[in-house]
Amino acid sequence: MLGRRQIREKVVESVYSYCQNPIKFDVLEKNMFSSIEKIYHLYIYELNFLVALKDLAENQIEISKNKYLKTDSDTNPNQKFINNQVLKKLEENPERLFFTGLHKDLKWDLHDDLLKKTFQRMTSGKRYQDFMKEEGYSFEADQKFIGKLFLRYMAENEDFQDYISDKELSWSDDVHIANSMVQKTIGFLKEDQESKTLIKMIKDQDDKAFAGKLLRETLNGWENTEKVLTERLENWDLERVAVMDKVILSCAISEIDKFPLTPSRVIINEYIEIAKVFATDRSNIFINGILDKYCKDLNRI
Repeated sequence: MLGRRQIREKVVESVYSYCQNPIKFDVLEKNMFSSIEKIYHLYIYELNFLVALKDLAENQIEISKNKYLKTDSDTNPNQKFINNQVLKKLEENPERLFFTGLHKDLKWDLHDDLLKKTFQRMTSGKRYQDFMKEEGYSFEADQKFIGKLFLRYMAENEDFQDYISDKELSWSDDVHIANSMVQKTIGFLKEDQESKTLIKMIKDQDDKAFAGKLLRETLNGWENTEKVLTERLENWDLERVAVMDKVILSCAISEIDKFPLTPSRVIINEYIEIAKVFATDRSNIFINGILDKYCKDLNRI
């Protein structure tokens, strides 16, 4: 599920979008939650890619079995990969199957060039070949292998990142969230338990209310935020502050003002990390300085 930091990220994205193209609040809020839902689509799409690698391996085995002139490996293929227990649990997961059934565009075609290219790179790699040579089956070993496979050929694969960005524009901003969800899903699987449910996008109504309130308060308090910033800028004009820096500061100041139960240091640290994702290398230092000064002026703990 989205943690509070990821929810804050989506609010920051929405406020920035509003600065570029002002629209009615209810439309902006709807777009924000729609964007959050699209992360779930990407999450399922990535899980489906792992399952498709298994399907492609099974397809290759069947093709080899039907050769006119067979080798011993064609007749008695190594089935360690297609019998990987983690892949089987993902393949059989009812929620993945149901959601993919509703959204056919999230299913991978076995003839897809990226899928075939990734499969070829994977099967020719040393990690895969060492895994296939290991005798016996261990859930822990299967889990570790799939986790490494995901990192190597998906999360850290520029071709895969470019592919999904071309498929859905918003995914390029959210792929790090989906990647984290896939890693957690692989890590949470248990050998003696069925994989019945996947990670939800919004944990509960409280998180949804937090997102909506933070978005609303940030937009409603924009003029007040500009005043706060102007009073604390030293040798710097407000007009020279980058739009993204101003957006991040506006969200942070609104949260400091309107969410008194959250410690100020937690809020400051969250937005410093968000600045590392969306802003320049120096932004986190600038944002930390402004927010720290504001909290001290308020005597905000």
